[in-house]
Amino acid sequence: MKRALPLIALLYAAAFSSLADEPKTTNPAPSEYRIGVEDVLDIAVWNSPDLQRVVPVRPDGNISLPLVNDVVAVGLTPMELRDVLIEKFSAYVQKPDVSVVVREIHSFKVSVIGNVRMPGRYELKGPSTVLDALALAEGLTEFAARRKISILRRDGATPQRIRFDYFAAVNGEGEKNLLLKPGDIIVVP
Repeated sequence: MKRALPLIALLYAAAFSSLADEPKTTNPAPSEYRIGVEDVLDIAVWNSPDLQRVVPVRPDGNISLPLVNDVVAVGLTPMELRDVLIEKFSAYVQKPDVSVVVREIHSFKVSVIGNVRMPGRYELKGPSTVLDALALAEGLTEFAARRKISILRRDGATPQRIRFDYFAAVNGEGEKNLLLKPGDIIVVP
């Protein structure tokens, strides 16, 4: 037992020292979140309780508020929308202090298709990776071609196919576990 104790201590130290060296995925800062259709926003104007509203983002990308009517929200960060609202409310309220809080995220949807146990469209609640989405789809089937998994992503008008290194991601190479974007499609042949 005395011989095994130093070996156990060495293995324990080695296991935990490697955790610190693991690369991590970079999660976007909350200020980088872009408002999407179906999100629910909490809009408040300081000292104007009549202007406080919880509003859904409509399919046309707008929100409706008293005094300023329709305002485009889709594609803006909460801080960018705040700046737009300050400008619009300035015509009616002296020095408006506006806050915009994303109360519910409903626009972050991805699809997982192919050889997974539960293919489908999934609504994500925040920054998520490919492995997160595969877990929501209850994992890969035994027939899944793990070396051929890809993500279809539409940046602008041109769709692109991004190769996903499944084995590197599950072996702890965090940068290989790609962050998803709304509308991504994970294809598991």
